[in-house]
Formats: sequence, C-alpha cells, structure tokens
Amino acid sequence: MSDHREQMNVVIVGHVDHGKSTLVGRLLADTGSLPEGKLEAVKKNCERNAKPFEYAFLLDALKDEQAQGITIDTARSFFKSDKRDYIIIDAPGHIEFLKNMISGAARAEAALLLIDAHEGIRENSKRHGYVMRFLGIKNVAVCVNKMDLVGYDQKVFEQIKTDYTKFLQEINLTPKCFIPIVAFHGDNIVSNSKNMPWYQGQDILRVLDSFEKAAPKENQVFRMPVQDIYKFTEEGDERRIIAGRIATGTIKIGDEVIFLPSGKKNRIKSIEYFNGPSRQQAFADQSLGFTVDTEIYIRPGEILCKQSESTAQVSSKFKANVFWMGKQPLVRNKTYKLKIATQQVPVVISEILHVLNAAELSSSQKDHVDRHEVAECTFETMKPVAFDLVGEIAETGRFVIVDNYEISGGGIILSAVASQDNLLMTHIKKREFAWERSHITPDVRAQKYDHKSAFIILTGEIDTGKQRIAKALEEALFQLGRFVYFLGISNRLVLATHDSKDKTLGKFEQIQQLGELAHLMTDAGLILVTSITNIDQYELEVLKKLNSPNRTFVVNVGENQFSDQLVDLQLKRNEDSEIAVKKIVDLLVKSLVLDPEYFI
Repeated sequence: MSDHREQMNVVIVGHVDHGKSTLVGRLLADTGSLPEGKLEAVKKNCERNAKPFEYAFLLDALKDEQAQGITIDTARSFFKSDKRDYIIIDAPGHIEFLKNMISGAARAEAALLLIDAHEGIRENSKRHGYVMRFLGIKNVAVCVNKMDLVGYDQKVFEQIKTDYTKFLQEINLTPKCFIPIVAFHGDNIVSNSKNMPWYQGQDILRVLDSFEKAAPKENQVFRMPVQDIYKFTEEGDERRIIAGRIATGTIKIGDEVIFLPSGKKNRIKSIEYFNGPSRQQAFADQSLGFTVDTEIYIRPGEILCKQSESTAQVSSKFKANVFWMGKQPLVRNKTYKLKIATQQVPVVISEILHVLNAAELSSSQKDHVDRHEVAECTFETMKPVAFDLVGEIAETGRFVIVDNYEISGGGIILSAVASQDNLLMTHIKKREFAWERSHITPDVRAQKYDHKSAFIILTGEIDTGKQRIAKALEEALFQLGRFVYFLGISNRLVLATHDSKDKTLGKFEQIQQLGELAHLMTDAGLILVTSITNIDQYELEVLKKLNSPNRTFVVNVGENQFSDQLVDLQLKRNEDSEIAVKKIVDLLVKSLVLDPEYFI
C-alpha cells in the first residue's frame, strides 16, 4: 500500500457463525484486493476436498479454525477503496474468546457489527456492542446478515434495528447506520442489492468511506504513563531517565510538565532514545525517555502531562462501566487489583449501580456481576490514581481488573466521584467508634512509663543503614528503661502476609497491618520503631492516619523521596549509629515524647 494514502483500522465483530469471516472474504474478493489466483486456488481446493466453497476460507488460514469452523484469534487483512486503504480485523465471535477479540480490536478506529437476520440478536451480540463502547470506537455500523434466509423481509430487518438500537442506548452507543446484507452473495457489500429495493441507504464500502478518522494522536493533549526510571552511575553519568510510551500528544525540550497523581512539577531537559541521538521533540506512540531540570523522585505509574494543557484527573473514587469475564462473580467490598496504563493499585467496588442483563433489553439491580455481564459501578482505590474520562482520552480512560492473577474485567471511566470520606477514613471512624478504652488514660501511662507513646518510621532506599539505626535506637532506649520495640515490615510472621498473594495487594495489606499494629502498641503507651524500604508518600500518610490520634515520626535515611512536610528528621546515608540515635532522641525530646530531664 502506498504511504501517502489514508489508512483506517476496521474490526469485524459479531456472534459466532453470523458471517464475519464470510464478509471479510467477500470484501477482499469484490474490491480486487486478493493476490492473483488466490480465489481460484481456494475454489479448486474445495472441489478436490468435495466441500462447498466459502468466502471465509480466504481468511481462515489456521488449520484449527477450518477444522472447528470458528475463528479463535484475530486475523488481519487489507483491502482498498477509492478513498483509503483498510486494515480489517476479523475478531473471534465465540464467547470463550472475548479476551482475544478485545486485544485484537484495541487499535480499531471503526467497527462492523454483524447480526444474523435468521437467528436474531444473541447475548454475544450485546456483549460485543459493549466491547465497542469499552474500546471507545465511535464509527460503528450494524450489518444484519443472511437476509436471504428470511426472504429479504424488511419487517425482520426493522425489528432487529429497533430492538438493538434500544439496547445500544443502554450503553450510550449510537451506530452510524444499520445495513441489510447477504455477505455470501454480495448484497449491499460494494453495491446496492436488487433483492432489497426497500433499502435506500449506502452499501458497506460507501459506509466505511463515510467514517471520519479521529484527529491524529499527536494533536491531542499530552499523556505519557511512566513505565520506569533508569539511573546511570558509570563514567560520571548522573542522568535519571524517566521512560515510557507516549499515549497522546507531543512534547519538546523546555515544556513545563506535571506528574500525576503525585502533583510534582518540572521542566523537560532532554529527550532520550535508546542507542540514538537526543531529539528536540517527541510524538504519540513513541517509546523514549526524558530527563528533567531538577532531580525529583518519581515512581512508575505516574502519568506525565503538560502544565499548559488540561491535565488528567486525580481521585480515589470514580464511576465506570465494567465488562466482567472472571470465573468468580465481581462482588462488593472485595479487594481486586486495578491497572490503568502503568498504574497498579488495590481497588474495591463500593457500589453496583445496575447490571445490564445480556439476555434482556433492560437493567437490573443485583449485588454482584456474573461472568459476561456489564455493570455500572462505583470504584474506590486504596490510593489516588490519575485518569481521563473515556470520552476524552480513551488510552487513559480504560482499565482492567485483575482477580487471582488473571485479567478478569475491563472498564471505561465515566466520571470522577466527589467524596469527603474514603475507605481508609471510613475504616478509622468505625474503628474509633467501636474502640473499648479502659480508665487508664494516655497521660497516666506516660507518667508510669516516663515517656509518651510514639511510632517511629525509618525510611529510605535499600542499604542506607536505616535498619541498623532502628535497632540501635531500640537498644539505646531499652537500656534507659523505656518501653520500646523494633519491628521490621519484613517480619512476615507478625504481619501474617502470604507469599502467594499478589505483590500489589500484599504490599498494601502489609501497610494496613503495620498501621493497625502501630495504633495498638502506641495506644498501649509504647514506642514502636520500624524500618521500611520501597514505600511511597501516600503509603506513609496511610500509616500516619492509621496510627492517629497517636503520634508518628518519619526519619528518612539517604536521598529524600518525600515532601519536607512529611519528614521529621533527615539523616545521611549510612550515618554512624551513635550519631543517628542522638539526633532521633533529640527529636523525641523536643517533641516531648521523652522527658528532657533524662536526656540533657
């Protein structure tokens, strides 16, 4: 295909045996897009094997597919019209291969959705309609195939059109048109059919040509999910390269940027390519890296935006439509893993608003979502995430849900939900309300123990000496008769964390358990000391909130990754234990945790 001609990706979807592969084969044949002699070779092969010729055989190249008579994966082929070149994707229609269909259709710009006129609308027809909505495909035409089997009856076509339009309105999808066709005989494929004079619309080829291409991705606002951060140390190279794939937009050296959800701001210093020269500008769909003017600590999962444009939204609560494919039902208040771009966070469904029944044309109220059902739900993440609404930027408005290490659902974000209380604050309020306290007050305990309670968190990268300092602090306070205990978050026996648990969910479970344990021990008037590696600012704030109203002190060792407001004391990397302990004790004295009389 010539480079200067416009191209469009089109996906063909529909229930199994409704004629998708036949339609594609007919389009290839009728537009003269087959290699020379291909059609004749397939027909001769059918004669030799004494089986009737099918246009689907032009596409079904896999032996397993021909043997079973179903398409088990996506197949790509090409054809031309006078206006543009088409890359057409024939997607599997069988219910068990929905994941294959979604992955194959993810880059489609337009869709032809087939319904068998004789069989009518099937449950999978509805599910495929939702998948088109999920993928953000706006150019959709519904083709009612096999009209010859119903005697080219206009009433059958109109009834299917009425029923399916009603369903599509439920999921806010508006097709461009409905076309009655017979794919095998070529009716209304590349020219209007004489068998259906009552249809005054366009044939499929002209409908495809009427579809408008979306604005190029590089013309949209800038979004780049951060995939990783690379730091080089050899030969004096001090670069910290922020790497990822640009989803939309363009960026150039000197642009002011913001990382979300952290909110950290900076300026692009350089654009880096692997084994290539640096460039002044970068565009959508390019994989590359950036350096920024001032060193800041960024974690994978952030979304990079330009400050001069509208930025992504940040929230821990949003409303979304979800298509569930998990073996077990989707239920409220169970913790799943949510993946938006490169972000991975724990999530729960706080509310199931309604479930779209795939067998009917109406919604229903249910307390769970069964396999292959569509539902509108309110999702709440354990920490803020950055996203766009699917109608604005599809690439950062879609997500998947992981259950037991398997991708079990996909969704599209409809709106952010404003809420004063999140799951954490709701939990803390319930805990405090139900907490049974004795007559021994914190002041009485402090007088008895000669110190107030405190939760001391030593943070920093690995091999910074923080655990050594934490243990030295425990020993020093213990020798002075203070009630102190050291607990490393790696102590899995205490925290009861299972090795088999998903890493994202397991880590957050550890954070929650440590926070609850800290609250218990500080409520008992003790000093708890812990050291933690690989924790972000929000997780630190979670620990402080879980320990509230008791006091928490953050001591950072080495490079500071957090805001100055969050860190109470900064220590040098691998600082001498005796000096570090004295600094921490001075902090506790100034904060009136320890009595100054004993530590002057």
